[in-house]
Amino acid sequence: MDETTPTARALMVLEMVQNSPGISGEQLAERLGMTDRAVRRYVGNLRDAGIPVESQRGKYGGYRIGRGMRLAPLMFTAPEALGLVMAVLEGRQTDPTDPVGQAVGKIIRVLPKPLAEPVEAVVRTSERTPDGHSSAPDPQVAAAVAQGTSAHRRLRLAYRLGQDRVVDMDVDPWALVVRYGKWYLLGWSHTAGARRILRIDRVATVQELDEVAEAPQDLDPLTAVEEHLAQGWTHRIEVVVDAPVERVRWWLPRKQALLTAIDDSTTLLRASTDELDWYAERLAAIQAPFRVVAPPELKDEVAKVGRRMLASAGVDDAPAHAETGSRSTSGSPSDTPSGD
Repeated sequence: MDETTPTARALMVLEMVQNSPGISGEQLAERLGMTDRAVRRYVGNLRDAGIPVESQRGKYGGYRIGRGMRLAPLMFTAPEALGLVMAVLEGRQTDPTDPVGQAVGKIIRVLPKPLAEPVEAVVRTSERTPDGHSSAPDPQVAAAVAQGTSAHRRLRLAYRLGQDRVVDMDVDPWALVVRYGKWYLLGWSHTAGARRILRIDRVATVQELDEVAEAPQDLDPLTAVEEHLAQGWTHRIEVVVDAPVERVRWWLPRKQALLTAIDDSTTLLRASTDELDWYAERLAAIQAPFRVVAPPELKDEVAKVGRRMLASAGVDDAPAHAETGSRSTSGSPSDTPSGD
């Protein structure tokens, strides 16, 4: 855009007023390199176009956008636009036919091409689940990862493993997944020689390489991330439930367990957790007989949950099997960290 044209300068005034409500004419003139008289002229042009630019005199006065008959044009910086779209994706799955989806589409359509491309890439490559405890990444880092994923290019990432440890990783990016407020990159790490799921908020820098990166044809990104995050915690859990897999899925979310059918009426739950007491409470949702296979400590936690529930119901003596964990609520579905 030629910033010397009257229209361009009027839009620059609008952007400044939107970004800094209450900005004075002198400040506008200084930042935009024009005279006070020119500022007043461009403000008049905006008002003639139906944009309600209000002004107040005095020490605490200045220009700000008021309320008019129609919504004033919105001017976004690159981080603002990316952050807005990312916030929408964290909160819900957007449908292009609903009001939120239409609003996101409008934003993308009016963005300049260099900014619209990473925003579109974020929308196109991400899979989403309901919100939880968020850990939003830097918008520009997320946009760079999304662009590389969309372009099927290998990425070189500087990845933080701790406060003082950063490693370089060459990764074939397959998909972005927004899971319970956290952003993950699913892909193949050439550095580790294995599939990896990386937290985008731990990526410090992104470099797009020339090598082509293709995702597996049958990839289900959300399922892959859920199953991956269901493994790898301190306590390995196995529970046998006297119910078919389809029924057990009603009681326990996929993020808390891997379910395998032993036969038509019995299911094996495999999971892991750092907090056995938390996990025992999750198992209370199982509405069928089950047996804790491992670890033994989980049986004790299940018994504690059972005694607490019996006491709340006014039952003094717990049945013998509540102490052994042979039938209680020892569901195993959490192959994910209890706090993830």
